[in-house]
Amino acid sequence: MKTKKFMGAHTSSSGGVFNAVTNAVKINANAFALFVKNQRQWNAKPLEIEVIESFKSAMKTNGFDANQVLAHAGYLINLANSDCEKRAKSLDSFIDELKRVKLLGLDRLNVHPGSHLQEISEEEALNLVVDSINLAHETVPDIIVVIENTAGQGSNLGYKFEHLSHIIQGVKDKNRIGVCLDTCHAFAAGYDISTEVGYTHTFDEFDRLIGFKYLKGIHLNDSMVKLGSKKDRHESIGKGLIGIDFFKRFMKDERFNLMPIILETIDETLWREEIELLRSFQ
Repeated sequence: MKTKKFMGAHTSSSGGVFNAVTNAVKINANAFALFVKNQRQWNAKPLEIEVIESFKSAMKTNGFDANQVLAHAGYLINLANSDCEKRAKSLDSFIDELKRVKLLGLDRLNVHPGSHLQEISEEEALNLVVDSINLAHETVPDIIVVIENTAGQGSNLGYKFEHLSHIIQGVKDKNRIGVCLDTCHAFAAGYDISTEVGYTHTFDEFDRLIGFKYLKGIHLNDSMVKLGSKKDRHESIGKGLIGIDFFKRFMKDERFNLMPIILETIDETLWREEIELLRSFQ
């Protein structure tokens, strides 16, 4: 019988996306994240039929379902870019990734909300993200677009729950929009999840402004940097400033069951050990 917490990490798909599954098994994970193409390049060759079949076979053999996997979009995509040509390039790349996710039999794609680049207001930029997602939905059926909260570095959107709520409200197909909550990003953005009071307040706010029904994944990371620093610096579980008590509360919290919980902690040699530690808190 499968545990209600799907725990894993963002595993390497180097050599073929099917290797992400193999690498997840090696760390005793029952969830994983992966890039479906090179995350730092605009273009990639189409997925070959053999690669797609190998991925699906590895998923089936190792007992993974789509709701245990969080595909992650490339870092170059900026759906909030006010430059029409540059935004169109991002949208084309995003649509290509959605198509890849669908070909692999997965059901969700995690993407950063983008940056206004100091050229337009946050509200204008958020509206561009909404428009882009609606266009992507019209082009590619079924796949859920999962927006990630950010630490608030530079001109990045998504560091406030209100930003994520704004996007959800504007997307036409509410069944195909969701949120990935990164714990390090939330802490760096000023949400104090390190204390019991702060934990309760933060997730009450999340539920009020967004709603747990839209939560489609977690990036579970400790933080190198202090509360409200607006810097994105992940740390290994229990070794950062969020602290081990948060992770104990989190693992007992049933609101985070049955979704991919993904480690992006800095030392991948510790992932198996971290997963084992986290499971011991349940």
